Parts: sequence; structure tokens; C-alpha cells
Amino acid sequence: MRTLVTGGAGFIGSHLVDHLLALGHEAVILDDFSSGSGANLAPVADAVTTVRGSILDETAVEEATSGCDTVFHLAGAVGVHAIVNQPLESLRKNLVGTQTVLEAARRHGTRLLFVSTSEVYGKNSKVLLNEDDDRVLGSPLKSRWSYSAAKGLDELMAYCYWLQHGLRAVMVRPFNVVGPRQTSRYGMVIPTLVQQALAGEPLTIHGDGAQRRCFCAVGDVVPALVALVMNERAYGQAFNLGGSEEVCIREVADRVLRITGSDSPVVHVPYEQAYRSGFEEVPRRVPDTTRARELIGFRPRTSLDEVISAVVAHKRGRVRDTVNYTSGGSR
Repeated sequence: MRTLVTGGAGFIGSHLVDHLLALGHEAVILDDFSSGSGANLAPVADAVTTVRGSILDETAVEEATSGCDTVFHLAGAVGVHAIVNQPLESLRKNLVGTQTVLEAARRHGTRLLFVSTSEVYGKNSKVLLNEDDDRVLGSPLKSRWSYSAAKGLDELMAYCYWLQHGLRAVMVRPFNVVGPRQTSRYGMVIPTLVQQALAGEPLTIHGDGAQRRCFCAVGDVVPALVALVMNERAYGQAFNLGGSEEVCIREVADRVLRITGSDSPVVHVPYEQAYRSGFEEVPRRVPDTTRARELIGFRPRTSLDEVISAVVAHKRGRVRDTVNYTSGGSR
């Protein structure tokens, strides 16, 4: 299999490239390196073909897609901070860029897996969110929701390409994927807290820290991406991928302190200081992964403490920044 990974120099993308190479597949990477890092690809640089360019550049997308039979589309705006602070550029990347990739995949007759986000559910705080649940969004004038709106439209475009053009497209909604190589630059909570703890700085929590989330190891998610795009019963569908261990953010901070051995204090930062005025947070977001479990046997195996420990080890530079990927199956 010859694969294209857009955003292949990023956190999830580079781990996906490692996994594809380990499986014996060829890998082509399309990345403008605006958020990804060449260091993520350094160990495999000689084994991959890298096209430096944006998903907004039709010529670069065409060059990267040519000869590939599978596309993993991960490129786009990254993190809530980027979305809030650069909403127009984020919309362009996530809408126009995705359409460019979809059209190239249609022309070349490839399979395509689109990595969406749990943000598509918006403010829906149902106990377990499944793929058919309603999207509950705030005002379109609040930039907090531009990312959700764009990714939702991206999913719709991918679905329509499957429906009207027969594109073998799969949509995936990851819930808080974490692991080595993830940067704190875009406000990702666990890398940020770990970096602060190791530096002896205060651990900053936005709001009261009661927000509840499920975190999932990148090593549990990456094999599932490959399994889904290869399964013809997945085409035209969306799949949640996430952990099963629900935890509040304050508890995450406490675990980081315990695992790092840091005596840093925990401080609470009001949302109006961290983001623009009118920012809305989601109090709870927990995935129902039944659909992925029933189709490909997806079952996260890595505990939250193990995830945090892997991030700590990577930040300390004590271990090589690769992970052991699971099969995506049950224990």
C-alpha cells in the first residue's frame, strides 16, 4: 500500500507514518511544517517521500496524491488557541484545504480517512456521545465554535463524496489523543501540565478544573485508523475513537504532580484571561466507541497514568519518542 499522510510531520501524523512503515507500507508526507516538526520524522526521513506544501496548494496536493492508493487526511488548524486567535486562516485550512484533498482523492480513486474531531459535538454533554448524536453549537459569532463548524462541514463533504462519487471515505472523531511528540504550543492540556511540572512552574488550569474528559494514547488510536480505512464496511461512516477513563482536569493535574514528583502549585486561570471574551467551555465530553469496537475490535489499552508517564519520559528525553502500537483489538 502506498499512502499519503497529510500533516505527516505532526503529532498523530508522524506516529501514523511510523506505524505504516512498520507494517511494510510506503509513505508520502504532505506538510507545510507550520505546526508539524521535522524532528518528528528524523528517524524515518530516508524511508519516506516528503512533499513540502500546504493542503491549500492544489499543485502540491496533486503531486503528493499521485501514485497513492490511500490518503490519511490529518492536516489542518491545530488546537483551540489557534482556532480562537486565527479563525479566518483556520477556516480556510479546514474547509478549502479539505475540499482540495477530497477532490484529489476522487481523481486518483484512492481510499480516504479524514481525521475530524470530538469538537463536532459542541456543547452536547450527554453521558456517552455516539456518532448519531446532535451537534449543539453556540453562536457562529463566537470563534470558539468555528473549528467545530468547519470540521462538521468537512465530514459532510467527505460523506457527499462517498455518496455521489463513490469515494471510499471514512470519518474519525478522536477524543483527546495524547502521547510523545505532542507539543504544549497549542494549549494541549497534558503536555502543558507536564512541561510546567518539570520546569517547577505553577500548573495552570483554565476555569475551576471540573471539566471532564477522556484521554486516549496515540498508540491505541493509530492502528485503528489503518484498520478502519481498510475495512469496506466503514466507508461513508463516522467513528469515535477515545479512552474510557473519565477524569476531571484538576485530577489530571494531581496525577501529573504525582508522576513527575513535582511540588509545583496548581493555579486556576479564568477563561477571560486565557482566551478572548465570550469563550465557552464544554463541561463534559465522553465518547461512546461501540461502533469502532464492533467493527474493528477497538478497545483502548493504555491507562491515563501510562499516557502521562510516556509524555513525562519524552519530555525528560529519557526514552526514544516511539510507542508500541496496539492492534486496536480487544485484550
